[in-house]
Amino acid sequence: MQLLPDSIKNGYLRVVDPVANWFVRNGVHPNTITAIGTACSMIGGGIYAAGHISIAGWFLGLTALFDVLDGTVARRSNKSSTFGAFLDSTLDRVADGAVLGGLAIFYAWDPVHHSLPMLVTCILGIMGAYLTSYTRARAEALGIDAKVGMLQRPERVVLLSAPQALFGLALGGLVLAAIIILLTVTAWITVIQRVAFVYEATRQDTDALRVTTGEQQQRSWRRRRRQAPRTL
Repeated sequence: MQLLPDSIKNGYLRVVDPVANWFVRNGVHPNTITAIGTACSMIGGGIYAAGHISIAGWFLGLTALFDVLDGTVARRSNKSSTFGAFLDSTLDRVADGAVLGGLAIFYAWDPVHHSLPMLVTCILGIMGAYLTSYTRARAEALGIDAKVGMLQRPERVVLLSAPQALFGLALGGLVLAAIIILLTVTAWITVIQRVAFVYEATRQDTDALRVTTGEQQQRSWRRRRRQAPRTL
């Protein structure tokens, strides 16, 4: 299950395709695009912290194209690199932390919408976002493609921008709170899904290893028994 259908993702990619071609023609390095996108996310987090929820939503929505352009430009300009992939993954975590951290500051300091439960929810959301990425990366290090779950990075970007841009603090901030709760809950569900996926993927290997080890132990016991001296 995914919150964001593939048709929407593909449609967005077609819209930003001319921008990617412009970057390629002008020799813009993909790492530069990654850094710009991270800087925009940090600015958006600062706008959230200041309480300008709708403005921050529009800003993050308009600058979200940097989040998908770096990989596209890297492939089309033949500038893909191991370091580039590492940098992109690392700075994505900075971006997630900046945006959710800005919302946490908003709930901590805003005199009208101050809420300890929502502050805790934002912190849990940061943890969930980090673990969503970590579980996939750790699984890939084990040779397992754990790209499963209902909340991946495109969904997080949409949830952190579009509803805020359209509704801001509508209904006394209930819309914003509902989105953050949804984002946090689905992030942790994704973490559980990926842990379960890796468990199932590795259980067969563990069972096979256990059987193989048992057979080896039995063969070793029979060999020792045959070699043992017989007494009259």
